[in-house]
Amino acid sequence: MPTQETRAKTTAKGLPQIIRDQLRGEILNGSMQPGIQLRQDALAERFNTSRLPVREALRQLESEGLVTYQRNRGAVVAGMDVHQLCELMDIRIALECHAAKIAVPNMVQRDFAHLQEILDLYNASDSVAEWGEYNRRFHLALCAPANNTKLRLLIEEFCLNTDRYLHEMMSQATGKEGPQSDHFEILEACKQRDPAKVAALLERHILETKNNLLATERMKRENAAAGEDVRDAA
Repeated sequence: MPTQETRAKTTAKGLPQIIRDQLRGEILNGSMQPGIQLRQDALAERFNTSRLPVREALRQLESEGLVTYQRNRGAVVAGMDVHQLCELMDIRIALECHAAKIAVPNMVQRDFAHLQEILDLYNASDSVAEWGEYNRRFHLALCAPANNTKLRLLIEEFCLNTDRYLHEMMSQATGKEGPQSDHFEILEACKQRDPAKVAALLERHILETKNNLLATERMKRENAAAGEDVRDAA
């Protein structure tokens, strides 16, 4: 049976949104890996509801790119290849840099303190999963003073989708020092109230992640090819 807290949330937010948010969190934190089937009857039983709000929640997750539909399997957690991820990062650059140019002139001391707090938590953490979450929070907080809800939602969608696949892999490869150095440089430019500099630093920061991803994929292909050559020689 739904708890009193769940009923209160449902009244305020709507059951499809509650289900969507719960499933989204599990997908983004890795509890649900790409390819896992999302059976509507099982989800309806889990959330003690009919299939209608489950279907609507899955439809919303599909629009965010987190769920896809496969023939004979129905809804499954979506996966992405390198080409798709690079396209999303190009979109992130366009959206986030535009938002930063609007946001920086609107920033007040509270915004700077909030960004600093996120980076301090990032520094104190030894968890790769937490680094991804703090990275997400920093980018969203950076754009929030643009005061454009639709723009922020678009940024959140593409930021979440790319971080879901990228951040753990990139963090394991590069650690947190490089990205954190970029973050502090961006924060300093915000304090200088220099929108153009913030946008330039942000673009460089995201492009660095994209280039690391492409390099990782290239080396993976080269290693696979080398392994095939060794087997053929044997």
